[in-house]
Amino acid sequence: MDIQATLLDYKAIALKYFLDARNFVNESCKELEPCHLIVLTLASTLISVWVYDFIFQQESLTSRCKKQFFRIIKRLPFIGSKIQKELDKALNEMAHVVLNVKGGMSFVTALPHTGLKQEQVMEKLKEYSALGEVSWEQGKVSGAVYSGDERLTQLFVKVYEEFAWSNPLHPDIFPGVRKMEAEVVRMACTLFNGGPDTCGAVTSGGTESILMACKAYRDLALENGIKHPEIIAPVSAHAAFDKAAHYFGMKMVHIPLCKKTMKVDVKAMRRAISKNTVMLVCSAPQFPHGVIDPIEDVAKLALKYQIPFHVDACLGGFLIVFMEKAGFPLPPFDFRVKGVTSISADTHKYGYAPKGSSVILYRNKDYRKYQFFVTSDWPGGLYASPSIAGSRPGGIIAACWATMMHIGENGYVEATKNIINTAQLIRKELQKIKEIFIFGNPEVSVIALGSDVFDIYRLSNSLTAKGWNLNTLQFPSSIHICLTLLHTKPGIAQSFVKDVQDSVSEIMKNPGAKTTGVGAIYGMAQTIPDRSMVTDISKAFLDCLYLTEMPSSTKQINGSPGHH
Repeated sequence: MDIQATLLDYKAIALKYFLDARNFVNESCKELEPCHLIVLTLASTLISVWVYDFIFQQESLTSRCKKQFFRIIKRLPFIGSKIQKELDKALNEMAHVVLNVKGGMSFVTALPHTGLKQEQVMEKLKEYSALGEVSWEQGKVSGAVYSGDERLTQLFVKVYEEFAWSNPLHPDIFPGVRKMEAEVVRMACTLFNGGPDTCGAVTSGGTESILMACKAYRDLALENGIKHPEIIAPVSAHAAFDKAAHYFGMKMVHIPLCKKTMKVDVKAMRRAISKNTVMLVCSAPQFPHGVIDPIEDVAKLALKYQIPFHVDACLGGFLIVFMEKAGFPLPPFDFRVKGVTSISADTHKYGYAPKGSSVILYRNKDYRKYQFFVTSDWPGGLYASPSIAGSRPGGIIAACWATMMHIGENGYVEATKNIINTAQLIRKELQKIKEIFIFGNPEVSVIALGSDVFDIYRLSNSLTAKGWNLNTLQFPSSIHICLTLLHTKPGIAQSFVKDVQDSVSEIMKNPGAKTTGVGAIYGMAQTIPDRSMVTDISKAFLDCLYLTEMPSSTKQINGSPGHH
């Protein structure tokens, strides 16, 4: 009875406040004409909608305000001209590096009047091949070339010759390519412990595989009434997820890492889940530090909140599936984990297939169907494609199939054993160098290095001078080596460790010295608060990739006509 009386009192108080509010509004508006009330209502509604749209966008309000602030700063005459001068200087340096102009070298800018003979074309190709100054064959490059086996190269050439004109867009004309693509997908599903319902598609690479998963989950969410889809992914997740969000109108929610383990913070991921979350993401392993995220823990979140969960195994997928048989067991990371709904893995990395092949796998067809694109009203007929591309090179699919069939399970297990053994050897030796440290607990093929004693980019510069080509990372400052079959050759691992030891010893003679060259650029880029400037420089670099002569702004700075 006391509880009922209390509830009645609360209701009476609430009713009184409501009536007082209504009377206040009525008194305030009693002298207004009906048209005024209509205009006020319409205006307040439009303002509310504008405020909502302004606040709730793909890009956060803080980020947009920061961008606008720096736009205003850059418009100031003195500051703007100084910034432009520095950008032109950076463009000049990049153009020289990218153009790689050597004495007497010229660029083709128009078709030859008469076509060259095959022998002449091959001679020209030798010239282009000789332009590269980094010799990956010596095993001093991080990632990039994952096999390099000459016999495998010969197989690629023969297979591509057989299927050079084939196109899986026309399965009626090229049924053999269709069969090979289906078999590549099924073999990959089996490797990732998928049941009979698992399915997928072959794509042009890891980025397209990731794009397809994001597109599928976006379309699934739109069908379920989610108008503002969000991707929740670790900050270490591949940039292709950001690319997908940008392309498909999704919001990217980045989750921080645990500083000690470099794995995604699962509690922070749980807090970030909202009604707009359409997919969760983990990596196995992630690119920067080679660490496998806690997939089983995130899968529990996916099941609890009924959210699709994508595991990005693009980098090391064709290592981790063989590690148990190679003697290096890992916690479950694939379709054995209930909650994992899709997996991406690159056949052109540790699958050793030629560049331009990857797979995107789904737990069942209910997910994959949202990846497809179909239009039924085109005058050209019914158009349906499984991925972004329409026409696709059947020769690449055939070469991927041939690679998997040629290497076989035993070959992949042996390759995995050699790579992981080499990685563990290097890791063990590097841990003895007290002036550097290894990020997290890398279990696969990537080892990332940092230092609390000196600028780690100095080590990168020193190793570059010794012929090594490593990956430079940021936030936090670090470098990593991604080990491939080339690094398993006799003496390569020992040579790397020795060069690191010698470089650190040299650096420690003056640990506080400033970094120069590319390392200095990376270090500086992290400190620039206006990230749009870094974006501008990156876009200028992409522009440089298509240069056949020095840009006009660079000519002006140099005071010379540039090279042609």
